[in-house]
Amino acid sequence: MSNELEAFIEYVSIIKALSKKSVGAYKSDLIALEETLHKPLITLDSNSLLNALSIYKNKRTLNRKLSSVNAFFDFCYKNQFSTEKTKFKFSKIPKLLPKFLSYEEIQNSLNQIDRSTFLGLRDYALILFLYASGTRISECLALRREDIDGEWLHIRHAKGEKERMVPIAKVAIMAIENYLNEKKKDTLFIWSNYKGEKLSRISAYKITQKYLGVSPHVLRHSYATSLITGGADLRVVQELLGHASLLTTQIYTHIQKQNLKETVQVCHPMSKEQK
Repeated sequence: MSNELEAFIEYVSIIKALSKKSVGAYKSDLIALEETLHKPLITLDSNSLLNALSIYKNKRTLNRKLSSVNAFFDFCYKNQFSTEKTKFKFSKIPKLLPKFLSYEEIQNSLNQIDRSTFLGLRDYALILFLYASGTRISECLALRREDIDGEWLHIRHAKGEKERMVPIAKVAIMAIENYLNEKKKDTLFIWSNYKGEKLSRISAYKITQKYLGVSPHVLRHSYATSLITGGADLRVVQELLGHASLLTTQIYTHIQKQNLKETVQVCHPMSKEQK
């Protein structure tokens, strides 16, 4: 490891106090480049670096590597290890609309669940809850009974340790109550398996796959999509989803535009005229 790279790793570890995961990502990315090219990073020209990074065909992976390289060179410039300010442009990634299900699709699947059994009641309540709350699956599985207060959901174990309050539909609360009433073993967490143990992410994934053919995260997208197409303000949706940045929420504006276009095509008389 070159002296400059060692200084950078020390900077992000101690001065910036980044997480072990972030520091590890920087370290692995940059050390790999130095080992591949057999030279200290700071001595390399732009063409050499780009040629080395060209092996990464996945644009998201490539952009992560470029982010590490840019952070390193920015550090070197600010600390006068380098006289040139080097910054590489990220590769453009096409924006993909998040996969989502309509309310009708979810409702049709819910109607197929046999609620005469404890597991059926649980699966029904879980799917309904995910769609009614828009929670991440990690947030959902960490819920305790005291986290539901009337028609409000207190999400304590949110991403980035940011707590938030989310209103939840009565029908979802009733489904949870019906499920909990049949629960033979009182447990710390709301969602549990047939043994009474905390429900795992894998089990939750199997439940949504069984009835909907999608992952639990698609229900979060479905929640957001329903709000946006229903006319909800983007910043309100950001707050409900617990997004740190509005940029993350803005992907749903593409769905909003698509919905507006379809509405005009169906409802406006000029859209029906034949050319």
